[in-house]
Amino acid sequence: MLRLLIHPFFYVGIILILLQYRKQIQLERKLFHARLHYVAAEAWRLLIWGIAAGLASSVVMAFLGASLTPEAVLLLWGVSAVLILFRIRFLCMAYAAGVLGAVQAVLEWYPAGADSEGAAWLYRWMDHVDAPGLIALAGVLHMAEALLIRYQGSRAASPLFFESKRGKVVGGYHMYGFWPLSLFLLVPVTGADAGGLSLPWTPLFGSGMAVGGWTVLAMPVVLGFTERTLSRLPAEKARRSSSLLMLYSALVVGFALLAHWVPVLLILAAVVTIGLHEALVWLSSWEEAKRTPLFVHSEHGLKILAVLPGSPAAEVGIVAGEIIHKVNGYRVRTKDELHLAMQTNPAYCKMEILNLDGQAKFVSRALYSGEHHQLGLLLCPDEDARYVVEERQRISLLSYVFRSMSGMSEKRESKPM
Repeated sequence: MLRLLIHPFFYVGIILILLQYRKQIQLERKLFHARLHYVAAEAWRLLIWGIAAGLASSVVMAFLGASLTPEAVLLLWGVSAVLILFRIRFLCMAYAAGVLGAVQAVLEWYPAGADSEGAAWLYRWMDHVDAPGLIALAGVLHMAEALLIRYQGSRAASPLFFESKRGKVVGGYHMYGFWPLSLFLLVPVTGADAGGLSLPWTPLFGSGMAVGGWTVLAMPVVLGFTERTLSRLPAEKARRSSSLLMLYSALVVGFALLAHWVPVLLILAAVVTIGLHEALVWLSSWEEAKRTPLFVHSEHGLKILAVLPGSPAAEVGIVAGEIIHKVNGYRVRTKDELHLAMQTNPAYCKMEILNLDGQAKFVSRALYSGEHHQLGLLLCPDEDARYVVEERQRISLLSYVFRSMSGMSEKRESKPM
């Protein structure tokens, strides 16, 4: 525990996460002139949930086992460093573990290569790598990520304006979440006189390497995800992503076990780990492309994109995705009509809202000086929207460093009058 607290990467990860949240909050204020999230609150939330997820993952890995050696850690970092030169989202243990698994399978097919001067070092290093154990660890970490997304994935979702494929400005959410995990992994001690711990159970991976017992390794890990949704509410999108990621993690752990028991299947486990991860990315984009945008105004009224926390609208139970049908008895279809209807009674506001099921509900509240001019309601964009954000594909590490950390960028839209 003490070595973890003095580990520099633990604090570097926290600082980078906080900078990411700060950048996203600044973008929200630029677009909506309001603050939906607070850095301090997000920091405490991500720390608490990260600690809980780290401990849970450590318990699971205590029974699975993890044969992490200095050679394995260095190879993981090296492979990750090479992969992010091509695409920043490849900074994921699933890709690094999958690549190492494929390399180990190929080396086992060609044992004669160990006599080659150029490849002898790779054979020596890979002898200290338990590729099925690394793949299983990647699966467990994705399982923890799936649970974090399900219960916390929608908390930090940012409402933004996007340009659809048809050129129309629509509302949507940029969902993101980052959690620093503290893993305490059982590691086999290879020396017979090393004096490691003896366990009352036998971990599935690495038990043959634990000649001198087991020791504990503290390892900081950062989990994170980003999603964009134009067709679902954040909570619904989080549940969908969580379910798919949980299925993926279960398959990865299952194939890792098969590769451990039947070594010839290691190449299959590596391909499944990488291929299914890419399939998740493709499936999310494909589902969003085929679905109709949700956050657009309709003939029934004004669609609500988001509600400011602690605002009058939040107090009366208005939520994102509902439609403002009438205000003070007047039908509203534009923002100008909304403002005129609210001015008919500056001291009190009565609204007829169409909920997510299309049923009418009535809310009312007194208006006080200094409150948000729209009761804390952030509406979907119309033809007068001045800014949209476009998603950029990160193709290299340098593009990630020198461009916006949020993965989004503003551009001014000139609309005809």
